[in-house]
Amino acid sequence: MSATEIAWFKSSYSGSSGDDCVEVAVTEQAIQVRDSKDASRRPFTVGREGWAHFVGFAAES
Repeated sequence: MSATEIAWFKSSYSGSSGDDCVEVAVTEQAIQVRDSKDASRRPFTVGREGWAHFVGFAAES
């Protein structure tokens, strides 16, 4: 599945102007993360367990 075929979304905390945001897509294998300003670059991929740890850490901060 290519980066253009998956459903990308931004955080509800992202600004309405659309700049300086990351986009996230959930696939069966992993979580894809990309810079919304440069969607042509290859996304960063992280496993589901790693993503869960990251989100848990961010929620505590």
